[in-house]
Amino acid sequence: MTHTHCPYCSLQCGMTLTGRRTLEVQAWPEFPVNEGGLCRKGWTAAGLRGHRERLTTPLVRDRSTGELVAASWDTALDVVASGVRDLQAAHGPDAVAVFGGGGLTNEKAYLLGKLARVALGTSQIDYNGRWCMSSAASASNQAFGLDRGLPFPLADLEQTDVCVLVGSNLAETMPPAARHLDRLRERGGTVVVVDPRRTATADRADLVLQPVPGTDLPLALGVLHLLDAAGAVDEDYVAARTTGFDDVRRSVASWWPERVERVSGVAAEQLRALATLLAGAGTVTVLTARGAEQHTQGTATVQAWINVALALGMCGKPHAGYGCLTGQGNGQGGREHGQKADQLPGYRMIDDPAAREHVAGVWGVPAASLPGRGRSAHELLDALGTDTGPRALLVHGSNIVVSAPNATHVTERLAALDLLVVADIVLSETAAMADVVLPVTQWAEESGTMTNLEGRVVLRQQAVPPPAGVRSDLEVIAALASRLGSTAAFPSDPEEVFAELARASAGGRADYAGITYDRIRAEHGVFWPCPTPEHPGTPRLFADAFATADGRARFVAVEHVGAAEQPDDAYPLHLTTGRVLAQYQSGAQTRRVRALPDDGVFVELHPMLAARVGARDGEAVVVTTRRGELRAPARVVATIRPDTVFVPFHWVGANRLTNDALDPTSGMPEFKVCAAAVRT
Repeated sequence: MTHTHCPYCSLQCGMTLTGRRTLEVQAWPEFPVNEGGLCRKGWTAAGLRGHRERLTTPLVRDRSTGELVAASWDTALDVVASGVRDLQAAHGPDAVAVFGGGGLTNEKAYLLGKLARVALGTSQIDYNGRWCMSSAASASNQAFGLDRGLPFPLADLEQTDVCVLVGSNLAETMPPAARHLDRLRERGGTVVVVDPRRTATADRADLVLQPVPGTDLPLALGVLHLLDAAGAVDEDYVAARTTGFDDVRRSVASWWPERVERVSGVAAEQLRALATLLAGAGTVTVLTARGAEQHTQGTATVQAWINVALALGMCGKPHAGYGCLTGQGNGQGGREHGQKADQLPGYRMIDDPAAREHVAGVWGVPAASLPGRGRSAHELLDALGTDTGPRALLVHGSNIVVSAPNATHVTERLAALDLLVVADIVLSETAAMADVVLPVTQWAEESGTMTNLEGRVVLRQQAVPPPAGVRSDLEVIAALASRLGSTAAFPSDPEEVFAELARASAGGRADYAGITYDRIRAEHGVFWPCPTPEHPGTPRLFADAFATADGRARFVAVEHVGAAEQPDDAYPLHLTTGRVLAQYQSGAQTRRVRALPDDGVFVELHPMLAARVGARDGEAVVVTTRRGELRAPARVVATIRPDTVFVPFHWVGANRLTNDALDPTSGMPEFKVCAAAVRT
């Protein structure tokens, strides 16, 4: 029997695995995040163990036939190392890029960043978590001086008076967390949902606002306008704990309810009802997720909702404040320890001289040898194979062909590479394009830490040995570093890597120095920052001060400029994308689990729109945008706005439609809205 954690979302629900040849998932009631509960994905998580599509031998593309053929590990790694050396000799260190994933353990994310900066000497590293909550991270860093998805335990939601969920379908994306909403309501609290679709989460809400996609920002501006007009701003808190409110007060003065209604489609009466609710509440918690964040205005949108929470005096108050519902399993830890183009371990910034000196000292290399800031995720992919971009890409833990915005263009860029290397457990759509495919361990076959949405560092423990011929990502990284002649240490034992990570993070904003595997086991996880072995960890942040130079939170004035692409005569509708209950991310894992329903991609549209275009439920419709088209069955539902269509992104097709316009601060693509048309 092994206590571990689910391989999917950022809840990192605790579970127990039993058996060896056939794994069985059982409850772990003592783990506090989920109290033994799991969603259907969690209960069926062992479904890939022994799957017929599981990769168990390296594959190398035969240049004469174009086919991927089985190869030895030595052959495959030699192909990678020689290709890297040749390309860097011809084009410089940045000719090779690295692309990671928000599902990688902290140890993998850390060692991948070290591989890039030390063994490869490249600045070109980023990860798919850039598409997860980077906008919320940017806004939180601006406002609080620190980014941790939730600055409080998730269970605190049960004690808040009003919880406002902006762009989150919590009940389907992380079902075990929805019990907190139910308990909140049972004790008399109120749940508000802001979403263009009336989802399963909205069914748990007391007030539902359905704005035009891309207009969550003016909603927040309008709410703060009304709170200020009603005298509901906590002036004492604002004066004592914040700066910048006067600019924000002026910026929201023109956002009266009727103007918000014209822009967002949300009735002025509903906006007033929300403001009245917030003004009268003792405690308020505002949570944002991808629906609010995956926009060219994502950072500004999150900042606007943070401004609301700050104006009410909630941030740092018990059972209140602002938080982001992280998506991927290690979306939090994955960006803390070196996978992002601009960061070093411990959430240090790569252009900070002191940060470079500290991390270089841990790695045993000169600080001057570390490269500088590289391209963000989509900018990196967009540059692949160009005259000035990388000629090789190493991919760990990401299925770019399905998950990237404007995916057809990104696929073309992948095809232009001289060398594409993918480490994965199955032949994903991206792996199928690779020159070298490296079979790696999955969650039950390895140990490593994850950092969940609360900032709780947890330990996934190995339950079974991997199949013969499969290696861990840590072993792959260490072997490549050795072949590339790196003199720095690249350990492959996860506990040894974690100990090094802890030293590298010491003194940083995400300080893991006092965390060990033994502490995690004994304490059901440890909350960072935890700077020493004696430190209890930090479940709740900002009670006394914010992580800024003066300890005050920052109000930031923002303006609404709208989505990068607006509807017109040719494309009169809004397209938005999202998840469904039974699938996860690009579906590379969940689509291969027989126990999970796989109905394929579909197009959700309102009956009024269906009647206008002649669509019938279950029959095919075609969605087109300026980037491509998708043919899929229609689902005619009254729970979506008549001017909006929804497509889930777990299958090839949805992200061929989405817009790759970027948030200028976070580098987040505008997945959640673009102009579209529908026909039969």
